[in-house]
Amino acid sequence: MRNEQTPIAAEGYPFIAVAGFVTMVFALLAWKIFAAVALALTLFITFFFRNPQRHIPEDEDAVVAPADGVIIYLGPSVAEHLDAELTKISIFMSVFNVHVNRSPIAGRIVDTCYHHGKFLDVRDERATFENERASMVMESAKGIMIVVVQVAGLIARRIVCYPRKGDSLALGERYGLIRFGSRLDVFLPPNAKVRVAVGDKTVAGETILGYLP
Repeated sequence: MRNEQTPIAAEGYPFIAVAGFVTMVFALLAWKIFAAVALALTLFITFFFRNPQRHIPEDEDAVVAPADGVIIYLGPSVAEHLDAELTKISIFMSVFNVHVNRSPIAGRIVDTCYHHGKFLDVRDERATFENERASMVMESAKGIMIVVVQVAGLIARRIVCYPRKGDSLALGERYGLIRFGSRLDVFLPPNAKVRVAVGDKTVAGETILGYLP
């Protein structure tokens, strides 16, 4: 998948280039205040698109966090793609979190779907089913199905999801990102062993959310 070896996500390069060019123009014009503001913006954009390496657990039954952030919901919810009540874990990403998303399990992509929708605050539970979002249904080697959903928000208006139906992902493998603040929903089987709680902070690819049954 994309961005496997790059310290900055490739999707950030155009934004960094534009901000850097504006900074250079202001500097050449000796507009010091504007140049300083533009430089700060360039540095922030570079920081936002950072793409650090992570230490992925080796347990094949582990479900890892697909995103950096904080858990804002944990409980039963109907997964629209499987038409069944599963355990939903929602992770909120602020603009200060790493926004590269990682596969929560090792498995095959059974289905993908992009839903056009609203841009509600992602901390609102209605965002799961009403906001712009990209969904993947994944099947583990043992035939267990989960759903992972990238949800756009008030500021996040661009979802990037690399895999297509039939592709396979390794545990913790990078698979996409959302630009400028957003949310990830993971739907697990009701009998999955959850190991996190609301308010916990997560590190994508490293934090174990739970274990598949």
